[in-house]
Amino acid sequence: MQHVGQQRVRFYALNRTPSRIPLLIDAGIRPIRGDLDDRRSLHRLAGIADVVLHFAPPPGAGAVDTRTRNLLAALGHAHPPARMIYISTTGVYGDCAGAWVTETRPLRPDSARARRRVDAEGQLRRWAAQNGTQLSIVRAPGIYAAGRVPEARVRQGLPALLPAEDIYTNHIHADDLARLAWHAVFKGRAQRVYNAVDDSGLKMGDWFDCVADHLGLPRPPRLPRAAVMAAVTPAMRTFLSESRRLSNRRVKEELGFQFRYPTVHTGLFGD
Repeated sequence: MQHVGQQRVRFYALNRTPSRIPLLIDAGIRPIRGDLDDRRSLHRLAGIADVVLHFAPPPGAGAVDTRTRNLLAALGHAHPPARMIYISTTGVYGDCAGAWVTETRPLRPDSARARRRVDAEGQLRRWAAQNGTQLSIVRAPGIYAAGRVPEARVRQGLPALLPAEDIYTNHIHADDLARLAWHAVFKGRAQRVYNAVDDSGLKMGDWFDCVADHLGLPRPPRLPRAAVMAAVTPAMRTFLSESRRLSNRRVKEELGFQFRYPTVHTGLFGD
């Protein structure tokens, strides 16, 4: 049991990894054994919480998010939660050719991974509307933190795009994303979407330069698009095919959220 403001709150965490149980207990969180890929293991979730924070990604294949489907089936066996927060991805917007993107932009996912996220959002919207649950969807871009940067890529010296051919990318520090999700529990509007993105507005090559400087490594070479595409993984090719600049006006104005790390420079260098 922990105190949040004047309230006493009990935290639970669905857990399928036994080695994490001591970490959760030390943090004051009660673990619940279960696996979103196994619907039969989720029976204990029914009616246990007033607020559900759903952060699990979809499975790695398929057209639908079966994990979200299994979670909602389990929650439907008892009184539904009053609120739900779901962390989705900004990949649901697809390629926007570098345009500014607000939460009202139509969804045009280009990858199978992003299409599964769109499926999850749709499942959650319908379920929340049917069960009177207040749902907020938080769409996150590239999440980074200490030890969570593309170090291997930079160490390999893989090339980045020439500035004239580069794409816009978006980021948020992991701590700010967690804070924003918790903020949405108290201030998020029903059936509302929020872009969880900082103020950086970098192109991808500039992001890799920041990571290289942070690690004390040489900055990656800049090459034409064809040469870069030939040198990187298929997953990276997907990222290099999507360019967008995300507006965070809604999280600032509606939620009153203040970023602890408003730019990647702040997050990596403390300035």
